[in-house]
Amino acid sequence: MAKSGKNQETIETAMWAAADKLRKNIDAAEYKHVVLGLIFLKYISDAFDELYAKLVAGEGDYAGADPEDVDEYKAENVFFVPPSARWKFLRSHAKQPTIGKTVDDAMDAIERENPSLRGVLPKVFARGNLDPTNLGGLIDLISNAESQHGKEGSADFLGQTFEYFLGHFALAEGKKGGQFYTPESVVRVLVEMLEPYKGRVFDPCCGSGGLFVQSEKFVKAHQGKVNDISIYGQESNQTTWRLAKMNLAIRGIDSSQVKWNNEGSFLNNAHPDLKADFVIANPPFNDSDWGGDLLRDDARWKLGTPPAGNANYGWIQHFLYHLAPGGKAGFVLSKGALTTKSSGEGEIRKALVEAGLVDCIVNLPAKLFLNTQIPASLWFLSRGKTYRQGEILFIDARNLGHLVNRRTLEFSDGDIEQITGTYREWQKGDAGQYEDVKGFCNSATLDRVRELDHVLTPGRYVGLADEEVDFDFAERFASLKAEFEAQLEEEAQLNTRIAENLAKVQLP
Repeated sequence: MAKSGKNQETIETAMWAAADKLRKNIDAAEYKHVVLGLIFLKYISDAFDELYAKLVAGEGDYAGADPEDVDEYKAENVFFVPPSARWKFLRSHAKQPTIGKTVDDAMDAIERENPSLRGVLPKVFARGNLDPTNLGGLIDLISNAESQHGKEGSADFLGQTFEYFLGHFALAEGKKGGQFYTPESVVRVLVEMLEPYKGRVFDPCCGSGGLFVQSEKFVKAHQGKVNDISIYGQESNQTTWRLAKMNLAIRGIDSSQVKWNNEGSFLNNAHPDLKADFVIANPPFNDSDWGGDLLRDDARWKLGTPPAGNANYGWIQHFLYHLAPGGKAGFVLSKGALTTKSSGEGEIRKALVEAGLVDCIVNLPAKLFLNTQIPASLWFLSRGKTYRQGEILFIDARNLGHLVNRRTLEFSDGDIEQITGTYREWQKGDAGQYEDVKGFCNSATLDRVRELDHVLTPGRYVGLADEEVDFDFAERFASLKAEFEAQLEEEAQLNTRIAENLAKVQLP
């Protein structure tokens, strides 16, 4: 019998502790490919075994079927697993000193039989720094976890375990982890505000695919059909792209349109003709090495050419370029993009506002992201919205969230509902129960935004709360200190960029 959510969490926590113990002196960045690769292999082997048993039984539609025929599995959208790659075979060899090569050979065999997995699976198990005894221990650990959980719902269990481990490896890697993983609570805010019930969902810098997985969860949670959404993605880091392909496959999500090339979305757009109903993304903050100097006359810059030294307003216009009429975009950007006026960015922001494209801005607290302390915000754009025309909703969520460790903050379920519920009620117009709340939210007219010179910082609109009955000086001081330190870091990065750009200037 499948275990409850709490028991699943207990099993995952125990698995993580045991797997971490077996890691020994291997870096988390390398070890994650070992553990996540094995979880994925267990998942596809289980799915194969389930269909194999039906084919062997040969009842109903399976009468006369050959359980070793690859086409039988293609027809059911199940990966074919050759005998030497099946989990029971690997488990029977787990104690042998050659287990590393056996698993590498299994990965090769699976890729040969399943073209959609070619170049995706890790082949790192025979490396000298991975002790065969520890690798065998990991195989036993994953096998035993299933016996604790139960056979029922095994696929969901392995999918959630994969996601749980992905998040914990990101935490273990610190700043590097943030390059492939967007914190779950931020992803939930983005998805629950966009509400992608059906249509094309696009993430042009998709990392390990977390935004797609959350979109699939949203559809399921609202009794929708996963096939009602189709996903399109692009990633420039091949290692991260491989994680995304496994992350999506283990959830049964079609990833055939999630592409990789090392040039990235700006220089080599993998979906040049795509018009998406939803764009959802967490692009790199303040990227100065994006090839902007090669794209000065690009057709995507409808509202103005973004500066070569910062990709933020290039990303915004890339998202708009791919947004279908009536579509919505939600994405993360550094907070500096709300106020900057350098190199034409202020003019592009003004054009966005005057075109009625900006729907909502959410100011985020510090410490939400693993790879940076730079303050960030969420942007929501709408192409052709039918509600609240001439208004923008500003939400200041800097006082929400709680610390999960010394360096990392996350939103609670209540925080997420407070933000997304406010947005939903605001969208209903007069029929909703939205009210401005000092210190938290304000529905501003375009005239008010013009008065403030098209600066989009929520704090400028929501003002200060009337009173803070539960004011905690120590907590407030710590929050302001963290924000100040983050601003100093951003200032240091900007100074470095200015110095680099000045160094490029050649005087006659």
